[in-house]
Amino acid sequence: MSENPAEPDSRITTDQVAHLANLARIALTPEEIEKLTGELGVIIDSIAKVSEVATADVPATSHPIPLTNVFRPDVIGATLSQEEALSGAPEHDGSRFKVSAILGEEQ
Repeated sequence: MSENPAEPDSRITTDQVAHLANLARIALTPEEIEKLTGELGVIIDSIAKVSEVATADVPATSHPIPLTNVFRPDVIGATLSQEEALSGAPEHDGSRFKVSAILGEEQ
């Protein structure tokens, strides 16, 4: 591995990047291939550094801090009566809201 993170890893070559781009059916210019070669090298170096410190005695985690449930208990509160709910409706049939159709006849 290279010591300088800006320096591309020698394990990734431009030929490999061009081959992967071809397999993925991605058209890349030579400049893009060169840039991706360096970027992929840096990614591989970073993964290698993490792998060095990830040991069997360090448990895997999905989140750095413990998560807790933030929901409140479901408590039934005061609700509107049917008459109160319908009192502000532009149209109702006495027990339900009336709304105009939004779907055409073909549906």
